[in-house]
Amino acid sequence: MKAPPRLQSLIEEGLIDTVVRQLMSGKEAMVFVVRSGDDTLCAKIYKEANNRSFRQAVDYTENRKVKNSRSARAMAKGSKFGRQEQEAAWQSAEVDALYRLAAAGVRVPQPINFHDGVLLMELVTDANGDAAPRLNDVSFTPEDARTHHATLVAEVVRMLCAGVVHGDLSEFNILLAHLPGVDGEAGEGGSAGPVIIDLPQAVDAAGNNHAQRMLMRDVANLRDFFGQYAPELRTTQYGPEIWSLYQSGLLTNETPLTGRYAPEHVDVDMQAVLREIDDARDEDAARRLRMATAG
Repeated sequence: MKAPPRLQSLIEEGLIDTVVRQLMSGKEAMVFVVRSGDDTLCAKIYKEANNRSFRQAVDYTENRKVKNSRSARAMAKGSKFGRQEQEAAWQSAEVDALYRLAAAGVRVPQPINFHDGVLLMELVTDANGDAAPRLNDVSFTPEDARTHHATLVAEVVRMLCAGVVHGDLSEFNILLAHLPGVDGEAGEGGSAGPVIIDLPQAVDAAGNNHAQRMLMRDVANLRDFFGQYAPELRTTQYGPEIWSLYQSGLLTNETPLTGRYAPEHVDVDMQAVLREIDDARDEDAARRLRMATAG
């Protein structure tokens, strides 16, 4: 097919040879299947902010660091240059998250290059070499649902141990791929397994005040989806359990999980509370007295 204008520069730079077809058009990007030498890759073209239905909500962009102080000031002011820099930061967030998570062993597409607002990465495929389907397009047996749910909960833990929360994880951005077998080949011996995609809204677990809520929602989405096929999953509480372990510094990739969580009930020291109230009342009375005296 004819290369879209946004991919033409990659052809001119020799990063890709041809565009095979459009794979999908989502809320924040269009994705194309491309060829580079003997490799079939995926090219993700990010839509401009005014063409995206997914908003750069403050929940996601909170505390995202920009190395250039001039860019940071411009973004804070909301100038034209600042909006351009904010757009670049939004796009590079997925690139940064992919490299970080791939290095941590999380099941994500392998990033290859990022050029002119286009992310080149591994094309995730099924057993026939075609683009892998989303979980939403597949039905599961109860056994498969339990297996994939357990795998994805472990991947959420692995992401969190790497300091990342997906922030928008659901059956719509997880692919069911054909994974290599023990011999390392994707043919015989391979099996179907989930691969997590779409990470421009990923947040820093330690630096974002909304990270806990987002992780809870991610895990609840997994529970609700797979609970359609294995109803016993609907009663699990992996989200609170994972976050509690993380906050306590006890979460590792090998930490055993139960899916059960009972929040600790701390006895309230009413005498201490009353003392705090009395102290606050006395401090307020003293402040009012000082103001009256000064007047």
